[in-house]
Amino acid sequence: MLRFFSCLLAIYFTRGLSITTPEQMIEKAKGETAYLPCKFTLSPEDQGPLDIEWLLSPADNQKVDQVIILYSGDKIYDDYYQDLKGRVHFTSNDLKSGDASINVTNLQLSDIGTYQCKVKKAPGVGNKKIQLTVLVKPSGTRCYVDGSEEIGNDFKLKCEPKEGSLPLRYEWQKLSDSQKLPTSWLPEMTSSIISVKNASAEYSGTYSCTVRNRVGSDQCLLRLDVVPPSNRAGTIAGAVIGTLLALMLIALIVFCCHKKRREEKYEKEVHHDIREDVPPPKSRTSTARSYIGSNHSSLGSMSPSNMEGYSKTQYNQVPSEDLERAPQSPTLPPAKVAAPNLSRMGAVPVMIPAQSKDGSIV
Repeated sequence: MLRFFSCLLAIYFTRGLSITTPEQMIEKAKGETAYLPCKFTLSPEDQGPLDIEWLLSPADNQKVDQVIILYSGDKIYDDYYQDLKGRVHFTSNDLKSGDASINVTNLQLSDIGTYQCKVKKAPGVGNKKIQLTVLVKPSGTRCYVDGSEEIGNDFKLKCEPKEGSLPLRYEWQKLSDSQKLPTSWLPEMTSSIISVKNASAEYSGTYSCTVRNRVGSDQCLLRLDVVPPSNRAGTIAGAVIGTLLALMLIALIVFCCHKKRREEKYEKEVHHDIREDVPPPKSRTSTARSYIGSNHSSLGSMSPSNMEGYSKTQYNQVPSEDLERAPQSPTLPPAKVAAPNLSRMGAVPVMIPAQSKDGSIV
């Protein structure tokens, strides 16, 4: 009798609407598409209209549940949640067939949260929850040497991804030569940094570093060349000598420029003094007159007896060209020159006797 009532209860509960998809957790990489299943069965008693609703409870727990897509009255409404607009769709074209699953495309970190599928067809009601986690694949991984790759030195091999969700796992491998790693490196072969102590030439070769997490992996290559120590003293000496030569060249250029400016300044000053102090050149008329005047001045010291012959001889010596051209030249006003300037130019004071209109000495 007890078994009979148990069977009746089982039949009663299985005849109602039920969601057959179990609750689960899904992990996907950023940019991928997440398939969220939600399959259900109906019973003959479920005669009401079919309503399907998907809700999102954000991971930060600071926002209320958001309706992201809805099926009601044979219509689909998918513009409730702005962050998922255009990225959430039902996978089935016939929702009445019992498949209310959805796809969320181009996953973003903001899509992390708990998604709930609710199916209602009166009097039946059912719901299931799915936890979605979005992870970032390792990418942009860079391998490099931190330190000087010289024999006897200490340096580090580093493997750094640009992005990637934790936890991250690292794996180093040697791809060239003996492919045998130093024993001291073994404890660090699964870390992002390998510390190299007292490096030797045997460490040279090509190494790879692979970074993994639960949704993907990335790899980088590194070429290690351990070389003998360089001549640091010679390098330093060369750098010092080069610097000194450069300074000397700069000093020479500055000196030459300064000297040239001083010479140009001196030439300008001398040219200016000459224009101020030197009188204009005498004309041919003034030359002729000074010549005649000097002859007349010498007549004053001669006796009347020889004066006649001397005057004829002296006046005949006056250049005819100067006398002929003298009237043609315009009479220039005498230049006014200061007395100190005349002395500086080497001028000597001269006494010229006065003459009358007829040429006799007064």
